[in-house]
Order: sequence, then structure tokens, then C-alpha cells
Amino acid sequence: MAAETIVSLLHHCAKIKAFRYGFSLHGAVVKTGIEYDVYVSNHILNMYAKCGKINFARHVFDEMPEKNVVSWSAMISGYNQGGEPLLALDLFSQTHLVPNGQSFASAIHACGSLRALETGQQIHAQSLKYGYACLSFVSNSLISMYMKCGYCSDALLVFSGSSEADPVAYNALITGFIENQQPERGFKVFKLMQRQDLVPDHFTFAGLLTSCAESENLDRAMVLHCQTIKLKLDSTPFVGNLMIKMYSKFNLIQEAEKIFRQIEEKDVFSWNTFIAACSHCEDYEMSLRTFGEMLNEHSVRPDDFTFASVFSACAGFASIHSGKEIHAHLIKTRLNQDVGVGNTLINMYVKCGSIKHANSVFNKMIHRNLVSWNTIIFGLGDYRHGSRAFELFEQMKAIGLKPDSVTFLGLLMACNHAGLVDKCLGFFNSMKETYGIAPDIEHLKCLIDLLGRAGRLTEAKEYMKKFPFGQDPVILRSLHSACQL
Repeated sequence: MAAETIVSLLHHCAKIKAFRYGFSLHGAVVKTGIEYDVYVSNHILNMYAKCGKINFARHVFDEMPEKNVVSWSAMISGYNQGGEPLLALDLFSQTHLVPNGQSFASAIHACGSLRALETGQQIHAQSLKYGYACLSFVSNSLISMYMKCGYCSDALLVFSGSSEADPVAYNALITGFIENQQPERGFKVFKLMQRQDLVPDHFTFAGLLTSCAESENLDRAMVLHCQTIKLKLDSTPFVGNLMIKMYSKFNLIQEAEKIFRQIEEKDVFSWNTFIAACSHCEDYEMSLRTFGEMLNEHSVRPDDFTFASVFSACAGFASIHSGKEIHAHLIKTRLNQDVGVGNTLINMYVKCGSIKHANSVFNKMIHRNLVSWNTIIFGLGDYRHGSRAFELFEQMKAIGLKPDSVTFLGLLMACNHAGLVDKCLGFFNSMKETYGIAPDIEHLKCLIDLLGRAGRLTEAKEYMKKFPFGQDPVILRSLHSACQL
């Protein structure tokens, strides 16, 4: 097979991320004895990097007897795109050749990922020295880097110095301003972009739609929605998913459903976004119905996020029957259970009043995090299984897991239901003294309620004096109600 043919095929494999075919082509290169041709090796290296096989790419790079600027650029870019910004910068600093534009863009992007402003400024200076800062993809990386580091003025200077700003530059500015809590400046750039007759794309709307949801500006959101319809972006999964999430923040689930139905090629993220949106709007029945539609009518394979969302819907709907059915489906289809899914499953059984099933799920979990322990302790405390909650707290401490405020709220609740005043005082006092956790109004309310019901009013008043929220109506009502019992 001729070298030109192999290089062409390697290039195609890199484009479509066809690792197996690329790996076979690498074997063919070795057999034909052209693996040390720098042109061929660069294409092999690039293919592995584009396929996400960064260790394979590095092995090829290290074995190359001769490296040119493209070799270094491909490897630096591979590290950057593979989520290894530190390695990208380390390799950039080792290059003995004058970097090319791609190397500069990758290194600057890596600085942005690490919020490494000083290093980014040094590389910016180098790019100016060698005449690469004027290239659009380098200047766009600089805008993004300065924005990520919170230096909006520097980003604007780079933008202003660009000979011809493209949509990517405008998108970087818009996203940057919104991420830096300056949404109005982001919308001003959006208007400027439109005046320049540049067509917004899905990345343009990403930050803008999110900003509308966060600022609760429905009018602006609807204007953006109309613009996405005009540009035929509303039916694409990326923009459609964003709008579903946005409308759910306004509790407009019917609008969210219209968008969901209009998305032409729904991916698993579309289904997940709408299922989660239904739960957020407390339309749990629609959430479960959509999950059934996803499985039975469209044969879309649910992922961990899907299961977490539907278990939350079951908890909100208090539907243990649906919860058990979906739990059975989970066991059949997914051998390795994600800790987040396990946590929502425990919570679902707790909310449905089945502590037995919640405890069973907890005991079978291979991996647990603090949320796992808190959920089961809270559930046990709420359903008057205090002794078991206390046992788990001791086990939690024994494995070195530090409790947080939620842990103690569960323990205080367990004490409250069991009438264990002294134990409750012990837990409450240990929050600050032992763990450095400041009790909040919910912790104090739980303690005051128990002290009031036990007739220990003097102690209750003393604890109320210790906190600035001690005279809050919530606390006063708690004490008043307890005294009436």
C-alpha cells in the first residue's frame, strides 16, 4: 500500500474517530517499514490523539527519531483536547522549535482551563513575537483564556485588535461575559454580532438562554426562542435541550414539552432533560410517562442520569410500585450501579415509606459517598429508627468520613422522634465543638422543639440566645407548639 494512500486513510480515521481501522493501518505502516517517515508518523500520532488514545499518541511521539513542528503541535493539541492541560503546557515548554499557530492556540486554551493567567500572558507575548496572535483561531483562544481568568478587559482588547472577528470570537465574548456575571454586556455583544450580519449558531444561544433562566427574564427568553425558530435551531438537540431546561426554570412545562416534541433527532440528553424538567415542575406523572415512552416506543437506552431522574420522580409522586418496576429494570440492564443512582434509589424508598428497601439498597452499594450515608441516616431518623441511624453514624466515623450539616440534621431528627433530649444536646454541641459546623435554623428548631416538649424551657431559651436567628418566627413557633403539647 502506497504511503499517500495510508496517509489519506489515517486522515479519514482521525476525522471519524475510527480507532480500530487506524490501529490496523498503523500495523500496515510498520509492515511496510515507513513508520519512521515523519509525515506518516505525524498522521498516526494525530489519528490516535483524535480518537482519544492519548497514551498511544505519546508512544508514537516518543519513538519518532525526527520530529518537526507538526509533530509537537499534534501532541500538544492532543493533550489539550484530551483534557490534560498540564501535560499540554509541559510539552509546549519543552519544544525547541518555533511553535506554529495550532500549538499556540492549544497552549493558550490549556491556560484557560487551568486559569493560569501568568503563563497565558507569557504565551500571548510569544504569539505576538512570532506573528501568530493575529490568526483568528489564536486570538479566539486568547479571548476565551482571558475570560476564563476573569480578565474581561483584556479579552475585549484582543477582540478589538482582531482584523476580522468571526462568530467564534463573538461567542467567546458572549459566553465570557455571562460566566463573569455580566449578562447585559453579553447581550450587547450579541446585538453587535447581529448588526455585523453574522449568523448566531448554537454556541451563541447556549450562554444567552442559560442567562435568561438565571435572571428570570421570560420576555428576553421568548425573543431568543423566536430567533432560534427563524434560524431553524430550535429543533436541534443542543438548542432544544437548553430551551427545555430554560422553560422548566419558569415552570412552563407545556412550553418545554412543545420544544421536546419538535426536536427532530432526540438523543438520550433530550429525553433526560425533559424527564428532569417534568420533575422540576412537579409533573411527576408526565416524567414517568415520558420514561416509559423512551423505553417502549423509541428504544432509547437510559443512562445513569435517566435513572436518577425517574427515581426522583417516583419519590415526588410517592409511587413505590413504579419505583420497584424501574428498580427491577435497572438491575436487569445495568450491572454496575452508579453511586448517584443508588442515592436517588435510597431517597425514593425513604420518601415512599419503605425503610426496609432503602436499607437493603444502602447495604448492597459497593461504593458510597457522604450523600449515601446522609440519605439513609435522614430516612431512618424521620421514620423513628433512631438506634440504626446512630449505628450508621458510628460506622461512618469509623471509615473516616466527616459528617456535614445534613448528617446532623438527620441525627437530631432521630433524637427528636425518640425523645432523646441529652443525646440530641450531645450531637448539637458537637457540631461546632468537634466538627466546626455552625448549626443553622433547622438544627436549632429541632433542638428547641425537643427541649420544649421535655419541659426544659430554661435551656431552650439559653440556646435561643446563642444564635442570631434565635428569635426567628420559625423558632418561636416551634417552641410555642412544643409548650402546647
